[in-house]
Amino acid sequence: MRFIHVQVPRARSDEVFEVLANEQIDYVVTETAESDDDLLVQFPLPAQAVDAVLTDLREAGLDDSFTVIATAETASTPHFAELEARFVEGEEETDALTREEIGSKARNLKPSTRTYYAMTLLSVLVATVGLLLDAPSVVVGSMVIAPQVGAALTASVGVAFSDGRMVRDGVVALVLGLVVAIGFATGFGWLLRTTQFVSGAVDVTTISQLSTRTSPGVLSLLIGVCAGAAGAFGLSTDLPVSLVGVAVAAALIPAAAATGIGLAWGYPVVAAGAAVLLVVNLLTITTSGAAALWYLGYRPAAWLDDGPLAALRAGGLNATLAAVVVAAMVTGGVGTTVASQSAFENTTNDAVEDVLDRDAYEELTLLAVDVEFTGFGVTPTSRAVTVRISRPVDEPYPRLPVRLDERITATTGGDVSVSVEFVETTRATA
Repeated sequence: MRFIHVQVPRARSDEVFEVLANEQIDYVVTETAESDDDLLVQFPLPAQAVDAVLTDLREAGLDDSFTVIATAETASTPHFAELEARFVEGEEETDALTREEIGSKARNLKPSTRTYYAMTLLSVLVATVGLLLDAPSVVVGSMVIAPQVGAALTASVGVAFSDGRMVRDGVVALVLGLVVAIGFATGFGWLLRTTQFVSGAVDVTTISQLSTRTSPGVLSLLIGVCAGAAGAFGLSTDLPVSLVGVAVAAALIPAAAATGIGLAWGYPVVAAGAAVLLVVNLLTITTSGAAALWYLGYRPAAWLDDGPLAALRAGGLNATLAAVVVAAMVTGGVGTTVASQSAFENTTNDAVEDVLDRDAYEELTLLAVDVEFTGFGVTPTSRAVTVRISRPVDEPYPRLPVRLDERITATTGGDVSVSVEFVETTRATA
């Protein structure tokens, strides 16, 4: 529920009162202390009705020079129940909030500077421990306390409304927070190595929770897309956004911790891969959140006032265009790499299955095909394929690694390092 305070010029008061009467909105009018030419009109509304009513009032002459939208606990007026029936339960049912509320709600989600950075440090500390322990529950705990949702949604709202200041505030807060997170994760990882709490000889690339975040795959990118869209839906309705914060943090904090671990352990490929995932997720969260707001009908003010073409010529969509161009360039490049790597993995899997389909290998069972890429770009500097196969005891199959190497190299058309790991199995007999 909302309590609206608007300042109305006396010259336009009749039109405003007519709108309120037509909508059956109960209101009170008081004199303003600053000027005898203005009146202060106050009335309660269901949250879902605020946008529609304010739009009608603006068309009637309200100029928004003094408009306050406050949260109210309850209201008892002659027609308030009818308003709830119309906008909450009836044919005009909607849960959308006003542009002003969305912007304010996004900003209010970001805590104070000290709290923001303190919670960022704590969350990346927990994420680093969770990744090194290969403990998914600990990594999830780091997402719960991460404070990035406010900054991310502020940037999304800024892109959707073409508000350069909101875009700048949100992106700067995100980037600085994540840089601090990477630096702290690097320092904490180095401390763990030097104090031997975690052996420096540990191959962090074999940790499953870490390896999934060292290269951006299609499924990894979907996390950022869904997080941004869910945040926009939560932000534009009268629903809590706290749960969405976990999804936003899931796309950012573990990747920042993985980047720090890669630097601390001296694995530049791990650090670079996680950093690419981090940057791409940051952009996808921002752009998908803005796209969801556009889908819900929110547009830049210049668009609403003058139309899209006039707003574009006047520079009213500069912030939106800049964000879209940057996101398209980065995600397009990463998307090309991901598509190339995905095609290589599919071709490799097909090649392995073709070899194992031969009669000579009918007693073998394929367990997994792992592909590692070294370097970045459409063509990585090297590719390593590890094939894990279950075989009966005392059956060596000495020619199998050679045949797999030949088949994979021939079908993929590149320089590939192929290794085969055998897992011996014994069947119990009665």
